[in-house]
Amino acid sequence: MNLTRNKKKIINDPVYGFISIPDELIFDLIEHPWFQRLRRIRQLGLTDYVYPGANHSRFHHAIGSMHLMTLAIEQLRYRGHEITEEEARGALAAILLHDIGHGPFSHALEHSIIPELHHEELSLMFMEELNREFEGKLNTCIQIFKGTYHKKFLHQLVSSQLDMDRLDYLNRDSFFTGVAEGTVGSDRIIKMLDVVNDEIVVLEKGIYSIEKFLLARRLMYWQVYLHKTVLSAENLLVNMLRRARYLAENGEKVYASSALSFFLEGKYSTSEGFRNAELRDAFAGLDDYDIFASAKEWLNHSDPILKELSTRLIQRKLLRIQLDNQPYTKEKVEALQKAWEKKGYNAEDSSYFVFTGEITNSAYKDGDDKINICLKDGQIMELRKASDQLRLSVLTESTRKYFLCYPKELDANN
Repeated sequence: MNLTRNKKKIINDPVYGFISIPDELIFDLIEHPWFQRLRRIRQLGLTDYVYPGANHSRFHHAIGSMHLMTLAIEQLRYRGHEITEEEARGALAAILLHDIGHGPFSHALEHSIIPELHHEELSLMFMEELNREFEGKLNTCIQIFKGTYHKKFLHQLVSSQLDMDRLDYLNRDSFFTGVAEGTVGSDRIIKMLDVVNDEIVVLEKGIYSIEKFLLARRLMYWQVYLHKTVLSAENLLVNMLRRARYLAENGEKVYASSALSFFLEGKYSTSEGFRNAELRDAFAGLDDYDIFASAKEWLNHSDPILKELSTRLIQRKLLRIQLDNQPYTKEKVEALQKAWEKKGYNAEDSSYFVFTGEITNSAYKDGDDKINICLKDGQIMELRKASDQLRLSVLTESTRKYFLCYPKELDANN
């Protein structure tokens, strides 16, 4: 494929101001239909059911992440680290395309109609196909994305516990939801980055910015990403799609776009990944509009379960949700299910409306992927050991909670 000569473009971003597209290859990737599809996929799924301003797209987020990657590369070059133009282009393409495999409404499809495919694998499959289309110009990008490129620190900028993805989505999601607690000093953090022994480190004087970053991430998970009303809405969406697939696989007529029908009917194999062009093209045609347009049609479907689920989702008549530190007893769940069965549903059908689950929140995880601090004497120390101002035990421990969903018409105390 011959790249066309494109003028350098500038995008006016509400979070960072003017963002320059630095490279013609990057511009061509942005112009590609697969990337343009991200305009039609909301970054936060159904979070606007709680925060009405949360309607920004994954396109927004990808562009913002690319901008932060540009700043990080400039900073590391300033500190004397060699990053060639090819490596910079590869890192920018990797962060730009890191979410290209996301389906509609975040992870809803992974939990309902396409459980065999996960967005990380899909993103890589899209990249590999784009690389063929662009005649090998994404070789370095793919190596950086997979972590196989010999300069490991470039992969850390794309995917780690302190990457450009996280720095952007915290600031962006905070901006559009209005949750100020999620705001982080991304400029300050990037200015504090360095590379030691082929790994990203943070200079000691930036440690407080990192502590604030971890605190912001934890608060955003409880206040936004794992907000109980968002959980209720997204589980309702998952169950609606699960019911639609059940009906389609059993010969029921279920209105849907051609792309959505392809997955509802389950007539595909993922054994060869996206080398199956039909599977790839169907997924590339899916976006939020397919789901909501279908749900509006299902308001009048003959199946009472699909109709009820769709009505609740479209009209925001969500299931009540309770959170607890302990799992809900089997007896309590069964009592609610039996109460719902009196509305005309059998035992199996009631599981669409009464169910339990669990969530976890951990701002910082143990493992090889640590955040390292470079002390003034040159010593490298892991964040938790280097931090003396804020005890990080609360932030580093994983918190697990359990939830119970049921129709508001039922009394959960009975």
